[in-house]
Amino acid sequence: MNDKAFTFQTLHPDTIVDALFDQGIRVDSGLTPLNSYENRVWQFQDEDRKRFVVKFYRPQRWTAEQIREEHQFALELQNDDVPVAAPLVFNGETLLTQQGFFFTVFPSVGGRQFEPDSLDQMEWVGRYLGRLHQTGRKKRFAARPDMGINEYLLEPRQVFETTPLIPSSLKINFLNATDKLIDAVMQQWHSRFISLRLHGDCHAGNILWRDGPMFVDLDDARNGPAVQDLWMLLHGDVAERRMQLDIILEAYEEFSSFDVAELAFIEPLRAMRMVYYLAWLIRRWEDPAFPVNFPWLTEEDNWRRQTQMFLEQVRVLQEPPLQLTPMY
Repeated sequence: MNDKAFTFQTLHPDTIVDALFDQGIRVDSGLTPLNSYENRVWQFQDEDRKRFVVKFYRPQRWTAEQIREEHQFALELQNDDVPVAAPLVFNGETLLTQQGFFFTVFPSVGGRQFEPDSLDQMEWVGRYLGRLHQTGRKKRFAARPDMGINEYLLEPRQVFETTPLIPSSLKINFLNATDKLIDAVMQQWHSRFISLRLHGDCHAGNILWRDGPMFVDLDDARNGPAVQDLWMLLHGDVAERRMQLDIILEAYEEFSSFDVAELAFIEPLRAMRMVYYLAWLIRRWEDPAFPVNFPWLTEEDNWRRQTQMFLEQVRVLQEPPLQLTPMY
């Protein structure tokens, strides 16, 4: 897909208000932008003081079929009593269009930020992730991709090689570090896992707290190993991460079984995210929001740091994987 062919620069406030009016929603409060770089998202109130969120999808990132799969998954989760922000349905359709843009309307769920240092909240999240994956195992996405080496490592490597944003004096060292990291991941990555529908980007910022967890933003949903939705919640030193993992999995397994062999994927998945994220920034650089919010991307010190981070992750990949606390 050519992400540069169609930008958000033609998306004006009148376009958004008209799109909502066409669905019978009158914006009464104005549009408050919410933090989102990949898409454009606004919160608003209608004339009845009900709060909504409208999300305009980045053009040409996902097909209509892929977005509808995301929506269907969210509605299935909601039907299975999994707390998730699911789209509203208008005349049988969740995916709407306006002047070439795909958009969706959600109820505004609200809530405070999930506290990853709270072990009680961590237990709740583990329990509901088990329920989320219980639904995710019922079938696989047909149109959305599987997590894998090509999308997360090989395609980003091509982006690094061709971009002018990496200083030429540092590019060879950075590409060498990238190649070492890719090789280290490929030695450990295999497809011998049960692939299921995932949230895909289950970090603390995508969980709200309202007398329990509320999962938001399924934009990165795809097929993959269950551990993908667990590892980003772990933080701190090895002892802290092991304790968190124990808590999450004990609660998780009340609803879903977990193959402990997948723990060996945690550091490969972390490496894949590191590489993919950098390539994502480069791909989006022509979006005016990116140079403003990520000015450090083109700095020499940044690419020196990234080179060292990649080499450090190579070293981490050579260490034994995180394990559960032994039971005696």
